[in-house]
Amino acid sequence: MNEPKRAHKVYAIERGTVIDHIPSPMALKVINILGVTQQGILSVGINFPSEKLGHKDIVKVENLELTAEVTDRLSLVAPTATINIIEGWKVVEKRPIHLPREFVGILRCPNPKCVTNAEAARTRFLREGEGRTFAVRCAYCERLYRNPAELVV
Repeated sequence: MNEPKRAHKVYAIERGTVIDHIPSPMALKVINILGVTQQGILSVGINFPSEKLGHKDIVKVENLELTAEVTDRLSLVAPTATINIIEGWKVVEKRPIHLPREFVGILRCPNPKCVTNAEAARTRFLREGEGRTFAVRCAYCERLYRNPAELVV
C-alpha cells in the first residue's frame, strides 16, 4: 500500500542552523545539547521517513551558530547528522558532523573509582570504532563504554 504524500510545513528561517538526518528518536537530546533558550524560532520534526536511516529527526534553530564543542557533543547522539547553515533564507554551507578521535570535558565517566570523579580532573575519552557503532574509552580508568550518548554531560 502506497503512503500518501504529506506536505511538511515548517517555518523558513533567515539565519540559523538546521540539523538534519538525526537518528530517531534523538531530536530532544539534540535540543538539550544545543542549550537552546532565546535564540528565536525552534522547529522540531520527529520520525520523518528517511531512505538513509529508515526514520530521522530534524531540528531547525533560528540565530544559532554551533561551536566546535557543541558539534562534538552532537556527534555522540547523532553521528549521521548533517549541519546546514542558513544565511539570507538560503543554505550557504552543508557539512556532515565530524566524529572526533577524543572527547575532552564533555562526557562523565560512570566509574565511581575513576580519578575524574574524585579529583578536579577534566574527563578525556578516546573513540574506538567508526560510524554509528562506536564506543569510547576513558583515558584515565581505561573502561570501555558502548553507549557514549548516555555519558554526555
